[in-house]
This record gives sequence, C-alpha cells and structure tokens, in this order.
Amino acid sequence: MITVHHLEDSRSQRVLWLLEELELPYEVKHYKRDPKTMLAPAELKKVHPLGKSPLITDDERTVAETGLIIDYIVETHGNGRLAPPRGSDQRLNYDYWLHYAEGSAMPPLLLHLVFDTVEKQAPFLIKPIAKAISANVKKQFIRPQLNLHMDYIEHSLRQHNWFVDDEFSAADIMMSFPLEAACARMDLQPRCPNIAAFVKRIHERPAYQRALKAGGPYAYA
Repeated sequence: MITVHHLEDSRSQRVLWLLEELELPYEVKHYKRDPKTMLAPAELKKVHPLGKSPLITDDERTVAETGLIIDYIVETHGNGRLAPPRGSDQRLNYDYWLHYAEGSAMPPLLLHLVFDTVEKQAPFLIKPIAKAISANVKKQFIRPQLNLHMDYIEHSLRQHNWFVDDEFSAADIMMSFPLEAACARMDLQPRCPNIAAFVKRIHERPAYQRALKAGGPYAYA
C-alpha cells in the first residue's frame, strides 16, 4: 500500500492526483505547515532526512522528489498507463516535460515568491531599500525569465491540449503545479490563453477533484 506523506497546500497534491487518475489504493498522512514560517513540520524528518514533502512510502521503500515519485508510481503500478512506450519519440518528449517542470519552470517562480517575501517581511527601517532591491531583481532577471518560460510553454500548447501530443499523461500532472502557480501570480489570460485553458482543463478532471477532497485545502485549485 502506498502512503502519501502530504503537506498541505504543496507540490504533493500532484501525487494524490496521479494516484486518483490511476485508480490506485493509497493512504494519506497529513502534515500541517508551521504557522509562522510556513515550512514543513519537523516530524517529516522521521520519514526522510530532508523533511520535505512530497514523500511516499511503498512497503519498505521511501521515495522523495516529485518527479521521481511520479516516475516510480507510473513504472511500478501504472501497468502502461499515463506514459508513452519507452524508446518512442513520445517517451522522450514525456521525459523532457517530467524533468522540465521542476528543473526549469519552477526556479523563477520560487525566486519571485522569495523576493515577494523579502518585501513583506523586511524590517521597517530597511523596507524601502529591500523593496527597491527586490523590484530591480524582478525587473532585470525574474520577470524576463518568467516571460521566457511562459511564452515557451504557451507555444508548446498551441497545437495540442496536452504536453505529449493529444494524450493526457503524467507529464501533464507534473506540469500542473508550476502553471497553477504562474496563473495565481501572473495575469496569464491575455498573454497565454493556452496555458489558462490547460489549467481549466485539469481542474475539470474528475480525478483532480477527487484528489482535492483527499488532500484538503489547496490554494491553486
């Protein structure tokens, strides 16, 4: 039995969604964020030394990192579902998006969040300086990178509903979190209608809705 160590309002929502799409049995162990730091609780370190979510345990195995978890579940329990055959061009494309989601799409979004936090939490006396530095970093680096990636993804979705041709796959599940985050933090509708349509499509999937009920509050739904 797979146990999902699920941190509220986090990337691990994708794991629950994948399990629902595959209709696999699983258990959820819920963890709440520290109300002051919004970080994962220390008890997660009992499962994995880094103490971060998502994590799954599958009998004696502990698997961390969203991309690896997705790949592990699909390969071990998927019975050929939600992934193209190995060795095919579609599989290469699938593997690309599986890695791109966290390796390239998420870093500028995380930087944007970090500098937003710097602006909000800077001590009063240095807040104007912090805001000025943050605004300059966003203008010179973060926003151009965000625009670069969003334009790239928008173009990739121009001819197909899903990231691997017209077949829904686990790559779409991996790409969901950065695109949900981007839609929440950027006004993407006028600039990137295909991304906005993709997010709408995934939110309408019955398995996605079931995963929300299993996982609890999720800001990006």
